Amino acid sequence: MPKKKPPSDGPGPKLKEALIAELPSLRAFAISLCGDPDRADDLVQETIMKAWAAFASFTEGTSLRAWLFTILRNTFFSHRRKHRREVQDVDGIAASHLVAQPGQLPHLDLADFRTALERLPPDQREALILIGASGFSYEEAAEICGCAVGTVKSRVSRARDRLSEMLGIESADDFGAGPLPSSAPGEPL
Repeated sequence: MPKKKPPSDGPGPKLKEALIAELPSLRAFAISLCGDPDRADDLVQETIMKAWAAFASFTEGTSLRAWLFTILRNTFFSHRRKHRREVQDVDGIAASHLVAQPGQLPHLDLADFRTALERLPPDQREALILIGASGFSYEEAAEICGCAVGTVKSRVSRARDRLSEMLGIESADDFGAGPLPSSAPGEPL
């Protein structure tokens, strides 16, 4: 069984490096949860501060990444409970009036995807981001979400089906305008 660290003056250099290495993944997950890069940065900062303060409770031999994502997720939902009086824009209607659509088609595809992703129920969006974008296993995602593995699998499946429906995707031919350009190793695309 993994052992907890004895109290000391602070995290060691390895933990500091590991925390820094997880920042991009934490930020991406935070953006997927709250949809606002500025709020996401604040959420990541608070997550790191909480992890730093509670590093003695981290169990060596377990997944630091899952521990950090759990802290981030719990912090997000704590903030959400505190701010229930904020205007909810579940359908993205208000946000769509505030955003200037990009002029290039791939950017439009990405904007459509982001809008559809934001329309997913929070539990499905969270599961899809953890599995599809953050690279967690179903078991790790279940631990982060505090539910059964089968529940995570079901949420991911429903999220994928709903995204396909909202984006009008019926087959692989519906993705993009064609194959990506190829390049020799080391050459830019």
